[in-house]
Amino acid sequence: MPRDNRTAPPGFILTGFSHFPELQVVLFVLFLLMHVVTLTGNMAIMVVIRVDRGLHTPMYLFLGALSFSELCYTFSITPKMLSGLATGTRAISFLGCAAQMHFSFTFGFMHSFLLTVMGYDRYVAVCHPLRYNALVTSRVCVQLVVASWLGGGLLGLLVTCSVFQLPFCQSHQIDHFFCHVPPLLQLACAGGEMVATVVNVLCVTALLGCFLLILLSYAFILGRILQMPSAEGRRKTFSTCASHVAVVVVHYGCASVIYLRCKSPRAAGASALIDVSYTVFTPFLSPIIFSLRSKDLKAALWKSLRKSFVIRNASFWPGSGFSYRSGYR
Repeated sequence: MPRDNRTAPPGFILTGFSHFPELQVVLFVLFLLMHVVTLTGNMAIMVVIRVDRGLHTPMYLFLGALSFSELCYTFSITPKMLSGLATGTRAISFLGCAAQMHFSFTFGFMHSFLLTVMGYDRYVAVCHPLRYNALVTSRVCVQLVVASWLGGGLLGLLVTCSVFQLPFCQSHQIDHFFCHVPPLLQLACAGGEMVATVVNVLCVTALLGCFLLILLSYAFILGRILQMPSAEGRRKTFSTCASHVAVVVVHYGCASVIYLRCKSPRAAGASALIDVSYTVFTPFLSPIIFSLRSKDLKAALWKSLRKSFVIRNASFWPGSGFSYRSGYR
């Protein structure tokens, strides 16, 4: 179809949660608090992993990369959503909309790939402990993380290019709080159904493929755990995987709501409320689960908090006998 000046509109309007005017303040406060917790939790995990040498292991390298992807994913969606709720400014440029879609898909796919890599790490640790250091080297870890980033970026680019090469000639109001594929395709003059099929195949294939690989990893892990003679050994082994399992359940549970739900008609704005489960709730829960379930990470977090508290108090009491260089006298 020939492209004309309608294919590149100056911008779009994100209607967001305007269908629920009575909930604007409540939603803003709720999402702001969740956003702050998400940012604080992921940044704390990244900093603690960086400064604590006891956490310089493959498992925590992958966790740091996962926290980074969560931060970037959150920054690609939530600030614009909060701005719309607070000021009512819902306009977004054409290029800004394309960038938001690209980064949200890039870091969403990256998150799935990293969870798969973490499943492989747990499989090697449990099923091949004597070969762990040989199989999961620093070089292999970096290669797996880089591959996750490149894979996410490539798929994000494919999805974005597929959508934004379409001609847009209808209303420029996107019935969502960010530039999501289904409401954007409703604005296309032609080719929307074909692009929707391509995007769905890409998303479902990537998510389902990662999920099956994780299931395969845990099938081997479960078989290895059941072979252990000691109940205490089985408990300790499973505890090393518990936080990853919990995040996988939350991530894929919410993703299935988004990508595998029935395409029945809904009231205006209802889809946006449903999509909050994946775009806001999942990143909010992830750092909390890892912080509470990982004993080493939890201990390192408390250690860092105690150290910063002691140093801060010593700065107010210069005669207390504390020296930053030498510690307690």
